[in-house]
Amino acid sequence: MKSGVIIIAEAGVNHNGSIQLAKQLIDKAAEAGVDYVKFQTFVAEKNISRFAPKAEYQVENTKSAESQLEMVKKLELSEAEHWELLEYCNQKGIAFLSTPFDFSSIDLIKRMGVTIGKIPSGEIVNLPYLREMTKAFPDLIVSTGMADLAEVAQTIKILIDNGADKDRITILHCNTEYPTPMMDVNLKAMITIKEQLGVNIGYSDHTLGIEVPIAAVALGATVIEKHFTLDKTMVGPDHPASLDPIELMNMVSAIRNIEKALGDGVKKPSPSEAKNILIARKSIVASVEIKQGQKFSLENLGIKRPGTGISPMRWDEVLGQTANKDFSVDEMITL
Repeated sequence: MKSGVIIIAEAGVNHNGSIQLAKQLIDKAAEAGVDYVKFQTFVAEKNISRFAPKAEYQVENTKSAESQLEMVKKLELSEAEHWELLEYCNQKGIAFLSTPFDFSSIDLIKRMGVTIGKIPSGEIVNLPYLREMTKAFPDLIVSTGMADLAEVAQTIKILIDNGADKDRITILHCNTEYPTPMMDVNLKAMITIKEQLGVNIGYSDHTLGIEVPIAAVALGATVIEKHFTLDKTMVGPDHPASLDPIELMNMVSAIRNIEKALGDGVKKPSPSEAKNILIARKSIVASVEIKQGQKFSLENLGIKRPGTGISPMRWDEVLGQTANKDFSVDEMITL
């Protein structure tokens, strides 16, 4: 994976099953300057039973009494459409990713030449799936919504035991509610994951707005994943909790600024401020006229800008010495 903060624009299923909408999402992701645009790859019948209910947010956002299986079935993309989207991404200069949810989908994404395996939150307790993902992809990004620290640790152990390089695993703190209430974000848990489990960290965001992923970058996230859509009012499970294209662009810009602002951690004058050092700092000056031979004292010395003379840090050294010449008011003292 590339250096710096990796930004993944999660198109997910916000194409509503339309290849044309999917291409428009790629266009907007490319315009925003993200690193990857990510879809979801699945065969509905291999993932969802006919008895599975929809989540509350899915019911609300789809305005339909259909089952979860019926809803998801309409959001599938065919293998041919996957290859078409990959080619379109290449034309637009943006990298393609997709989260595979079953073995046949893992095989497809691997055959497409994708080297990063994205493991969704719901699959981190799926042992056979984790083993297959480890075999398929050298780099792994793992979302951890709904999990506690012990489950995250268990997932990491499974991946490593099956051949994954720990340095090529990135764990994304995540909350699986759409949208996530601010009081449930618990962004500090991302730091806990890094400190206690010793892995690369990132954040997959489902809050409204862009401030939380920006804060995550400030706290050390190396990967940011965020859903986006062409129109939040479209019918579909994820549209309302997604960014619109303008918000996506603003988030990318803000993250890149924060990334620059974090710097290298060395406390030193920056190139832009160095020219102001002598202007903003001060020197020891004569506060009244001083005649040659007089001693420097609290009564005849002052401290004023600019800082081109003797530093006030040498104040104690100057006091009591004898003036070697006459000094006018505000003139810098010399020894």
